[in-house]
Order: sequence, then C-alpha cells, then structure tokens
Amino acid sequence: MDPKLSFRQVEAFRSVMLSGSVVGAAKLMNVTQPGVSRTIAMLEARIGYMLFARRGRRLVPTPEAESLYREVEHLYGGLDRIAQVAQDIRHQRAGALRVASLPALAEGLVPHAIARFVATRPLVTVFVQSLPSRQIAELVSTRQFDIGIIETPLSRPATIIEPLPTGRLVAVMSATHPLAKRTKLSIKDLDAEPMVMMAHGSFVRYQIEDAFSRVGASLKIVLETPSSTIACALVAAGAGITLVGRLTAEFLVHKDLAVCELDESLPMGYGLIYPQLTFQMPLAEAFAAQIRKEFASQKSGAGHSPAR
Repeated sequence: MDPKLSFRQVEAFRSVMLSGSVVGAAKLMNVTQPGVSRTIAMLEARIGYMLFARRGRRLVPTPEAESLYREVEHLYGGLDRIAQVAQDIRHQRAGALRVASLPALAEGLVPHAIARFVATRPLVTVFVQSLPSRQIAELVSTRQFDIGIIETPLSRPATIIEPLPTGRLVAVMSATHPLAKRTKLSIKDLDAEPMVMMAHGSFVRYQIEDAFSRVGASLKIVLETPSSTIACALVAAGAGITLVGRLTAEFLVHKDLAVCELDESLPMGYGLIYPQLTFQMPLAEAFAAQIRKEFASQKSGAGHSPAR
C-alpha cells in the first residue's frame, strides 16, 4: 500500500492529539465531527494500524500515535519557523543584502549607515565591498549586488540610478602645511603646489583639471591613486595636497590633517544604483532610506566635523 498521507489527515490527527477528542478537533479545524472521524479512519486505514482507543467521549492515543505525534510536531515546528521567517522578511528583519560602495564613502558614511541598518535587523546579513563606480554599475546590472553607492554622472543599461544630495570638494593637507592655517582657499592658492590626485577616468578629475585651467593655475601632480583613503594617507605623510569630497573628508581626516573649503564650487555627485527590476528588493529599499538619512544628516551638519 502507498504510505503517502494528505496534509488534511495529518492536521486531523494533530488536532485530536491536542484536544483529546473529536469534538475538540472539529472546533480547531472548523469542520464537522463526522468529517474528523472519517479523516482519522482514512488515516488509520492508510498506515495500517490504530491510532486511538475510545474511553467514553475521549480518544486515548496508542503508543504508535505518540511516536507519530512527535514527528508531526517537528513538521509543524518547521512550518512555524517558516511563518516567522516570512514575517521577518516582510518587515525587513531577516534576509541577506549585497552592497557595493565607491571607495570614497566605503570607510565612513556607508559603514555608519550599515551599522544603523543592522542594529534594528539582527537577523539580516550584509555583504559589503568597496569598488570603483563603473565596476559597481556593471555588477549591479548583472544582479551580483542588490544596491550600490556610486559617483555620478554615470550611466549603465539594466540599472536605475537615483541621485543623492550633491557634495563639494575640499582641500586636504598635512596639519603642518603652510596653507593649513587658512580656513578657505582658492584654486589659485594651489598653483604649482604638489598635488595627490585621483586617477584618470573620473568626472571629479576632469572638474579639477578644468578648474585649474580656467584660472590659469598650474596643476602639479606628484602622485595618483584611485583611492581617497590612500590619497589622504599620502597627504598625512607630507606628500602634498589632495582634493576630495567633503563627505569623504568628514570621516577620513584626523589630527594630522587639515581641511580647507574652496572658494570655487566643485560639486561631487553621488547616487544609488539598483538593478532594473519590476520590484526592488525590500531590504535594498530599506537600506536606501538609511543612506538618504545619512546624507541628510551630513548635509545638516549633524555628522562628523572635519578635523583641523
């Protein structure tokens, strides 16, 4: 005989075990008493042995029924766990999120956002990686990351890019540099100064070169790097001056570095990038909201203040 059981039969058996009677089982299942009796009879016929002995109105489980019930409870325990996980996913309390960040924000604003994000979601796991913006766009477009934080302008097929509040470039130098006593500088003040620059290929690099050219200042590049972190470390070691976004400087500068505003407005564009999907992943949307809060906090001055 085929031992396969129906879920209805298992449910009726469990209900009788819990309530101790057909009457109680019928109430639990919201069905008629004869319906429960028929289902139990079909179950016993299917498995080939008796599950209950009648004692008045009560049904007394056989030893075989007790053994079977232990297995059934494992099943229902698994269903309860699945239901809990389903609710955790609904409320973004569980799941996994893959985040990619441009290096300029990967050691400051983004880690702070992730820490706050997971603080209220203890069952959520986050994988985060620092990559150049163009590589982030490529990986997001192929759904290898759920969300990315990039430098803009940038475009990539199969993605959606949401602009974030624009930042500004600031000058970062060693605290012992002669210009470190100034609170504000112009591009002309940087004429022929040794500069640590972002590598070619970024819109920021183009803006800086264009700004120097417009005022007739000489851009003396002594070192190049694709990393704002490395640029600031080189500057702290006395290698020259660098220009990075204020949001980067907010978290990277320390007592060995000084930050100066620029007279010229050189914007630093940022954006959130998602795969082009009909429905975005709820965890990605929740994390995007946290990133927006971090940007708003920095813009309002509630975040870290640059060191002098």
